[in-house]
Order: sequence, then structure tokens, then C-alpha cells
Amino acid sequence: MMKKRNIIYLVVLAAFLMSAISCDSRERLYIYNWTYYIPDSIIEKFEDEFNVRIVYDEFASNEEMFAKLRSTRSSRGSYDIVFPSNYYVPIMIREGMLEKIDKSKIENLKNIDPYVLAKAEYDPTMEYSVPYFYGAAAIIVNTARVPHYEESWSIFAREDLRGRMTMLDDLREVLGDALVYLGYSVNTINPSQIAQARDLVNNVWKPNLVKFDAETFGKGYANEDFWVVHGYPEVVYEEIFDNEQLLANTAIFIPKEGGPSYIDNMVILKNARNIDLAHEFINFIHRPEIFAEFADEFGLPATVNIPARLLKKGISLYSEEELKKTELNMDIGDHLELYNDAWFNVIRAGH
Repeated sequence: MMKKRNIIYLVVLAAFLMSAISCDSRERLYIYNWTYYIPDSIIEKFEDEFNVRIVYDEFASNEEMFAKLRSTRSSRGSYDIVFPSNYYVPIMIREGMLEKIDKSKIENLKNIDPYVLAKAEYDPTMEYSVPYFYGAAAIIVNTARVPHYEESWSIFAREDLRGRMTMLDDLREVLGDALVYLGYSVNTINPSQIAQARDLVNNVWKPNLVKFDAETFGKGYANEDFWVVHGYPEVVYEEIFDNEQLLANTAIFIPKEGGPSYIDNMVILKNARNIDLAHEFINFIHRPEIFAEFADEFGLPATVNIPARLLKKGISLYSEEELKKTELNMDIGDHLELYNDAWFNVIRAGH
């Protein structure tokens, strides 16, 4: 009898939830963004202020995002706003995937740092994209486990750390790291230089890695399965911010050689369901108090929004100054195939 009551209760609860969902007549804004990249509090504030519901999906790499959007025409129409990195914006423009930005609807564009726009050579007048964040991947080290280290990409050559390190599953990031370590540009189109970077990753770094990982490195670091990870600091911070001991024993740095940097952007897709609401959301994000909240939540500097810097209260895991030694990944057109081929070789090759 007790089991029967439980079943009845579950059926009634399911019916109630389905009814509640179907009765939610609010407008919907469909967003496709990186993992750990907008605080829930900001989503909730936008939903409350504009009486809408945000439907939110996540991706772990530009390649994953682009492949999904290009797979079918209908999948483009399933999102309003997407957050591609700078070197994918021109690709999406060429593919005819983006709606033009109506700047008259986004008054807070005035808050965006001209320094960042000067770097945004792919779309400096924000015709199709609005900068969201200018940053870089970094190396995160558990100093209790690894007390002695050099702030260099060479840390991944350390055989004593074999089986305790990961690097991003991202071809432009990893090959870019190897290129700058070798003294080359992250945007080189020289086949010999790209081959040297491939061989460094394959023969020297990869044998010491657990895996290439863009999704679980934060949790793995928090669990202390990994002691050294190459990844986005905000992802790790979100996993360990309430672990005071691990947080105190964590070092985050952009290596002395530099590395690739990125500008992630907000774009509106062609076939978007709610273009007006998408503009409202972009404008909302660049309110100084909202952008400061975003930066504080993830321990990031307010690199894009100037007024937000005065409102920011929390720590910054790295500084705007450190970003000056990085180089922005740029669209290299058809030469991307050189990187694709090199990366395929890296992924396919055994240890």
C-alpha cells in the first residue's frame, strides 16, 4: 500500500510540474554559452526585470559550438545569443550566420574599453559582435602537491608529474602554447613551425598528461586528482572558492613566454527567435553593476567594461597587465587546416 501511495504521489507531482511548465507563458531567450560563464544571479535578475525565461545551453569549445550550429539550419534558429571567441566571429560572418547588431538599442556599448575594441580587428565597430570578456587560459598549480615549479609551459615536460596534469582539449590553445614556447606566433601559418609545435606536444608534453580536457579539469583539480591543469581560471575558481585550504594552496599564472588570449563575444544568430530581447540582454550585461557582478563571481578582472572596474569588489585571478604578454588568436582562414591536421595527429597518436 505504501508503494502504491508513493507511485500516486509521483504521478501527481509530475502532472503538476508539466502543468506549471506549460502555463509559463513568458517570452523565452535562448542562449548558448561556455560552461561557467554567467552567474545564475544575473540570469535570474534579467528574467525578473524583463519577465522572461532564459533557456541556457553550454559548450566546451568553439569547435563544438560551431559544429552544432552548422549541422542543421534549424539548430541555428534554436538559439538567440551565442558566445564565440574572436577567431570564430569572422568565420560565422562569412557563413552568413549572424544578425547585424542594432547599436541604437544598446546604450551600454559606451562602457566597452577602446583598448579591447582596438584588438578586435575582426569586428572593431561591433557590426556583428559585442565583446563579453577579454582573457586567457592559464596554468593552475596545487602548490601543496607541487611546491617547486617554473612559471613556464615547460612544466608539462616534467615526468615527475606524469599522470597528474591536464591540458585543454582545444587545438588553438594547446598548439598556441607550444608555438609561443618555441618562440613563434600563435597565428603562424608556417608549416614547419606548426609541425615543431605538434611534435613538442606529442613527444614531450602529452606523455605526462592524463588527458586533454575542456570539461572536467575544474572538478578534477578540486578533487586533487590533477595537480597541474591548463585551463580557464574561472572554472577552477568556481569549483574551489569554498575550499579555503585548497584555494590558499593554488597558484594561477600566465606563463612567462606568454600564450594565446581571446575575446569572447555576444552575437545574435540569423533566424533568432527574439532579436529585440537579445539586444536587451547584451545591453543588460554591460551595465557596470552587472558586469562587476560577473567579474566578482568568477574572480576575473573587468577587462572589457571600464566603469565596472570601479564597482568590482572581489579578487582577480590574473590582471590586465598579465594579458599584455599574450597574443590574440586570430582567424587564419584556410590555413586553419594546418592546425586541424596537426591536432588530429596529436589526438590520434598514442603516448
